[in-house]
Amino acid sequence: QVQLVESGGGLVQAGDSLRLSCAASGRPTSSYAVGWFRQAPGKEREFVAGISAGGGTTYYADSVKGRFTVSRDNAKNTVYLQMSSLKPDDTSVYCCAAVITDYYTTYYLRPDSYAYWGQGTQVTVSS
Repeated sequence: QVQLVESGGGLVQAGDSLRLSCAASGRPTSSYAVGWFRQAPGKEREFVAGISAGGGTTYYADSVKGRFTVSRDNAKNTVYLQMSSLKPDDTSVYCCAAVITDYYTTYYLRPDSYAYWGQGTQVTVSS
């Protein structure tokens, strides 16, 4: 079992930066890949970024490429999402999710491919 807790959300202005954290417990972080997803009111949950268990493979949604960076510190059992040049369209609840896999492929851009989810943290970007 894996427990995930997100933090770092808040209210910022367009152009600002935020760093979200996903703290994990229950299993060594190095055993699972982590994805970040977001869901705005009335919209479907969408993939934002993901990182493999060892950190060697990352994926990004086209809408955040060049602005967001996903990273992990397995010694601290934490995965991060550094968000820069934030836009009002980035306003959403951001959740991290984990899946135990040795092969992190584009299959894991799908929300239903993840077994464990955090509760989410709200990010609001004002114009």
